[in-house]
Amino acid sequence: MVILALISTATLINYLDRSVMGVAKPALSAELHLRPEDMGWIFSAFSWTYALAQIPGGYVIDRLGTRTTYALSLGLWSLMTAMHGAMIGFISLIVARLLLGLAEAPCFPANSRVLSTWFPQQERAKATGVYTVGEYIGLGLLIPVLSWILATYGWRVMFVVVGVLGMGFAALFYRMYREPGESTANQAELDLIAAGGGFSGGTASLGFSWNRVGQLMRKRQIAGASIGQFCSNSTLVFFLTWFPSYLAEERGMTFIKSGWLVSLPYVAASVGVMLGGVVSDWLIRRTGSATIGRKVPIIAGLLLCGSMVAANWADSNEMVIAIMSLAFFGQGLAGLGWTLLSDVAPKEMMGLTGGLFNFVTNLAGIITPLVVGYVVGSTGGFYGALAYIGALGLIGTLTYIFVLGPVERVTID
Repeated sequence: MVILALISTATLINYLDRSVMGVAKPALSAELHLRPEDMGWIFSAFSWTYALAQIPGGYVIDRLGTRTTYALSLGLWSLMTAMHGAMIGFISLIVARLLLGLAEAPCFPANSRVLSTWFPQQERAKATGVYTVGEYIGLGLLIPVLSWILATYGWRVMFVVVGVLGMGFAALFYRMYREPGESTANQAELDLIAAGGGFSGGTASLGFSWNRVGQLMRKRQIAGASIGQFCSNSTLVFFLTWFPSYLAEERGMTFIKSGWLVSLPYVAASVGVMLGGVVSDWLIRRTGSATIGRKVPIIAGLLLCGSMVAANWADSNEMVIAIMSLAFFGQGLAGLGWTLLSDVAPKEMMGLTGGLFNFVTNLAGIITPLVVGYVVGSTGGFYGALAYIGALGLIGTLTYIFVLGPVERVTID
């Protein structure tokens, strides 16, 4: 429980630090005279280094170990977050976002390593669900608090407060985290972990080559899953970046004036994450088909992501929140993409397949903020931006139906 609490809190801080810019955006852009197009580049910059550093981040973990790498990463990205409060313009904010993305890159590879080290196989899915749900619930509960800090002390203080809290937790993580063999776990617990596949290095990897990347992308299961996850992740990126601005600038809502109502989409996403896993496992038990069990919840989730466009015709703010909650709930359902990938990735290329999948997924973090920024800047509203997100939900749905094919283990010659 202690280990799970550590990585759940660290992951919450990870998502909080990358999304705090969305809360600060209206006040920050007004003070620094930044256009929507400028903010699109600033939001996007985080994912440039985050995506490119995924594979190097995993290498650093292998070299330095989980405890040192995670604590350093957490401390550095929190320092980068605090430094946002000292930025004075477009260029400096771009640099700060690039450094933040670089520092955050080892987080999820480290989470994966912690789970495979500390948890037997039959408990890993549940553990993954716990820290994933924490991302959404934590954001939903903390963003109103951040908005109060913003309204009371300003956006610069908000960045500093969040950064300092993260640096404090980095020290706590380093003090408390240990590998199983170095911990106070008794022999029975260590035997349980080992019997469930802990400490296992798995199948030997074939390593990296561009030829193998090409082989993977020619497999319909890998290509379909990657494109579908890109579409799903675009909805998540919207909520982490532009959603607070949409409420404030398009709908005249703020987290302060509207209370906890605006937190409902984040709570809905949490429910979607939990329900998606439960429904998927139930369908597999009921039908004996991984294709049905994995694809049905994801397709349903992507269709619901597409429902976001309906907010363009909603008159009341309450209806807007309901529509956004439904769309974010759908994104939670579609979060099974990683589980599906583990079902189809070739055993001898698990690492490379995961890196490729995560790279395509994080392209959404580069492209979506830019598209939204330029659409808002050129049209003066979010109508086209919501249509773009809705269209990606439909594209992802069609990809899972017509491209992905059967959910079965891919083999590479």
